[in-house]
Amino acid sequence: MNVLVINCGSSSLKYQLIESDAEKVLAKGLCERIGISGSAITHQPAGGDKVKTEVPMADHTAAVKYVIEKLTDPSVGVIKSLSEIHAVGHRIVHGGEKFAGSVVITDEVMKEIEACSDLAPLHNPANLIGIRSCQENMSGVPNVGVFDTAFHQTMPKKAYLYGLPYEYYEKYKIRRYGFHGTSHDFVSKRAAEILGKSRDDLKIIVCHLGNGASVSAVDHGKSVDTSMGLTPLEGLIMGTRSGDMDPAIVAFLAQKEGLSAQEVIDICNKKSGVLGLSRKSSDFRDLAEAAAAGDAQAETALETYAYRVGKYIGAYTAAMNGVDVIAFTAGAGENNAEVRRLIGQYIGYLGTNIDPEKNKLRGQEVILSDEGSKVVTMVVPTDEELAIARETVRLVK
Repeated sequence: MNVLVINCGSSSLKYQLIESDAEKVLAKGLCERIGISGSAITHQPAGGDKVKTEVPMADHTAAVKYVIEKLTDPSVGVIKSLSEIHAVGHRIVHGGEKFAGSVVITDEVMKEIEACSDLAPLHNPANLIGIRSCQENMSGVPNVGVFDTAFHQTMPKKAYLYGLPYEYYEKYKIRRYGFHGTSHDFVSKRAAEILGKSRDDLKIIVCHLGNGASVSAVDHGKSVDTSMGLTPLEGLIMGTRSGDMDPAIVAFLAQKEGLSAQEVIDICNKKSGVLGLSRKSSDFRDLAEAAAAGDAQAETALETYAYRVGKYIGAYTAAMNGVDVIAFTAGAGENNAEVRRLIGQYIGYLGTNIDPEKNKLRGQEVILSDEGSKVVTMVVPTDEELAIARETVRLVK
């Protein structure tokens, strides 16, 4: 079965065509600047070069049409016709409390996704546009929604409630939801497989460390806590996001700088994190290079970032009353040895025993800890697109 995996943003559309039996990526690409001048599609067949084409894309429906054209193009395509796309899997950011798992998309599901748009106003509307665009261009092809929040719906109330008047939870569903759920699910499963064990027998902490970053506590196969909250702003310091901070800072900065509350939140989302701390970059590769060259500000940003991750690992060890496995994943988690080294300084008391030579490896599955370590520490590359494809196949096959 060929599954087209779609991830829609407000002005972008990422895609992969995956052959599910061999779990092989046949092609992937990106449509960008949708609805804006200079829109383009970058397409790459497996084993081939990237081909970027500037084409006018007034909306996501036009973008999906160009994706199909590229996939079926005689020179750069990988299928002969639209009939070879058997299902479409969509990444959907917020499922609220409605969705604790992936679902085949129906009109009723669409209404529920739309009802969650207040919780993810930048993401869910774009996800819905992507679904409708695929329905228009591929009539009769089943669509499946895979939710970032679904995996974390197993959290107990003590983990997801905030210390606010309970009426706000009842009225507006203000609570911790968590994100990156598809990645946390995939990585925790794969970590157990690598060790030849069942996830149901392990206590696993997954550290998804990219430009967006989160930590989860997976206790015997279930997410029992995670660092992101009502929105992806809470938790770790990230590329451009502040993470945890005193909420009074919003009013304080608004008053001092003459800003609205929303403008301060925009700063917290787009100008903070390691970018704001370093005054240099949100890319951890740039920061590691700058720190090695003696840039004190970049060094401080990395140390502050690692300290926050270390604290969350300690907190989630307490939440589960122990930990068996710590898994690093995503851009920095998979590839940045310096970030892992700095975090390792805070978790050695757990008996992780990270080998410095193994820690130099990039982008591959590797057990970092010495044999016999009390807590197995490892790198497990994430593959959210493959996870979405697997869920799609499970529901439509």
